[in-house]
Amino acid sequence: MSDNVPQQLVEEVTAIVKSVGKIPVLDPDQDYYDAGLASVASLTLLLDLEEKFGISLSDDDFVECRTTRALAELVGGLKA
Repeated sequence: MSDNVPQQLVEEVTAIVKSVGKIPVLDPDQDYYDAGLASVASLTLLLDLEEKFGISLSDDDFVECRTTRALAELVGGLKA
């Protein structure tokens, strides 16, 4: 993963994942499914990210991301 993602974006994405997954503590490099995000919450997460950032995420790209830092990189690339 690259380190050129703005920290604020990583924090925003982490907050969304924590909220959707009801995960109290989540490191940006931790697998959010291992941290407690239920797979059934994935669709909600996808839709929340798309709405918050005004982007459209492909299903294939989305499922490859398993950390909030990876999601932030994906979102950042689409916002650029």
